[in-house]
Amino acid sequence: MKVLITGAGGQLGGALQRLAPDWAELNAIDVDDVDLTDIPMLRARLVVEAPDVILNAAAYTAVDKAESDEETAREINSDAVLAMAEAMEEQGGKLVHVSTDFVFDGKSPRAYRPDDERAPISAYGRTKAEGEDHLRESDLLIRTAWVYEAGGANFVRTMIRLMNERDELGVVSDQIGSPTWATGLAQTIWDLVEKGASGTFHHSDHGEVSWYDFAVAIAEEGHALGLIESVPTIKPITTADYPTPAARPAFSLLDCSKTREALGDQPVPWRTNLRLMLEQEKALG
Repeated sequence: MKVLITGAGGQLGGALQRLAPDWAELNAIDVDDVDLTDIPMLRARLVVEAPDVILNAAAYTAVDKAESDEETAREINSDAVLAMAEAMEEQGGKLVHVSTDFVFDGKSPRAYRPDDERAPISAYGRTKAEGEDHLRESDLLIRTAWVYEAGGANFVRTMIRLMNERDELGVVSDQIGSPTWATGLAQTIWDLVEKGASGTFHHSDHGEVSWYDFAVAIAEEGHALGLIESVPTIKPITTADYPTPAARPAFSLLDCSKTREALGDQPVPWRTNLRLMLEQEKALG
């Protein structure tokens, strides 16, 4: 089966390549290969590649920048997705698209289910929701949140750097969700593809946590592994204390029970995966 991965240079794109099963005849492309804002170029490349499956791990993910650059965000997060879906319609293939918890407004009293109403509150969230709307019933949509990977640009590695530079830092404590190790997300995507799944699924690591709680765990686990020399004072702050151009959902926990039932596996606690990632980070030097 010919599988095309977009966003090959990103955290998820890299994990998808590392975990690719033997049955996948893999081709991975990134922005240097195809500019997703150039739709004619993208369409032409998809004709040449003629994949059976597209794993779209590419996205405009600069959440705050999108507030002043929504047009570019829309080109990548929506227009390019439409081009991929249309190509798969013409060629008889499946589009597997990765989306985000930012399509929700954060006002739910419980974890968000795949079929819950979307109400994005940021430009990034709007463009990702628009991208979702281009998928066909036969395609596969997987929403995730708070993604991190060893060697990538993410919250975990930023915290490690700051904790080695500062004696004290404040981290937002009133935004709730769950982190996602890209390696685990990639495995779930491959497993769903192998099962021929279609429709909407959620994947994140198990448990409910704030960014502050996550940072405290990073400090504890990172210090135990020698990645952080001395644990600094970490203070909880509010979203109002740390204003950003883009609004963030206050609560974006994803209900992943449909995914776990479909695959017949057990959810992995977020702290377990954090420890595994940090061990990889240490191995990278």
